[in-house]
Amino acid sequence: MLKKIPTSDVKLGMFLQGMEGSWLSHPFWKTKFVLTDPEDLKALKASGVPFCWIDASKGLDVAPPAAAQGAAPAAPEAPAVVQAAPRLELGTAPASMGEELERASQVMQRSKRAVMNLFGEARLGKAIDAEQCLPLVAEVASSVERNPSALISLARLKTKDDYTYMHSVAVCALMVSLSRQMGLDEAQTREAGLAGLLHDVGKMAMPLNVLNKPGALTDAEFAIMRDHPTRGHEMLKEGTSVPEAALDVALRHHEKMDGSGYPGKLAGEQISLLSRMGAVCDVYDAITSNRPYKNAWDPASSLARMAQWTGHFDPRVFQAFVKCVGIYPVGTLVKLQSGKLAVVLEQNATALTAPRVRAFYSTKSQMPIPTQVLDLSSPGATDRIIGREDPATWGFQKLDELWQTPAG
Repeated sequence: MLKKIPTSDVKLGMFLQGMEGSWLSHPFWKTKFVLTDPEDLKALKASGVPFCWIDASKGLDVAPPAAAQGAAPAAPEAPAVVQAAPRLELGTAPASMGEELERASQVMQRSKRAVMNLFGEARLGKAIDAEQCLPLVAEVASSVERNPSALISLARLKTKDDYTYMHSVAVCALMVSLSRQMGLDEAQTREAGLAGLLHDVGKMAMPLNVLNKPGALTDAEFAIMRDHPTRGHEMLKEGTSVPEAALDVALRHHEKMDGSGYPGKLAGEQISLLSRMGAVCDVYDAITSNRPYKNAWDPASSLARMAQWTGHFDPRVFQAFVKCVGIYPVGTLVKLQSGKLAVVLEQNATALTAPRVRAFYSTKSQMPIPTQVLDLSSPGATDRIIGREDPATWGFQKLDELWQTPAG
């Protein structure tokens, strides 16, 4: 049975069904969960949310009126056992790359279906309800929290056919990871993830023959595509519960620090922080993915090229982004001092130049060697990275299989 009660009357053990006011004002990724953590209760009461809806059939009810004199006291109602909703600051236990890859793969599949439905409805003119996107953002964020590299690395493997949808999921994940790296609070991180998910919704207003064209765009076609930030902003303004930050990122993620971007030719601090973050995340995922008209660049060379684009990105944001994905992102082909070639498996947060790698080829013998997992940051490590290599130069076409295989 649903009951509306003042937030001041909420107690541990109650099942929160909903909260009044904007979803941005409450401290949780989503509602509908049993309140079990005292810190959650404290955050809720400090949030300014005036009333909450509880489901007394799934958790504790409000206290009954005082019993009449002589009446036996009512037995307390036990709370139902329901899985609590994911919440950013509560987090989950860290996981290794191997542990998280399978879960991240499942998240990717669910996310793909959800975004295809979301964008399909947007193409048909249906208004976007941002609050309905929060469970998807929360699921992506939980995976990123367990292991930042797993989902982000898998997202690069999108096909040309599903690029538009999976690009949005990837940018969502990158925005969450970058927000944490930059020390943004929970509400800002939630908005950043949502903004990343919705930043390209304007492409649903683009002609399909232009959006999915397999070759390079003509000047006229590029002019059409340049209108997608404006169209996306308009579409989101017509939606419900869309925060200003998401509107801004949709409109401004193609602006550049030197003022040469579009649609407004804004420069420097005229561009909001989240839009500057969106610009980096959008470009990185775009150039490291196979698209209808262009094959992917490898992750490390992509970062190297982006670093040379003077005036494009906010340097502070870009430096934080490199710390997120690593100087040698997962999947990068590197050459070791020993002469071995290896693929990067996992980042080391405290030593960006010393990740875990899988060595598989000898440049001295020009032959494959038995694969060997090396933690270059371990005290006993005797090898180190001396540079990155272009997989195309060596004719390697199955590096993705090497880093996706769990380390033994």
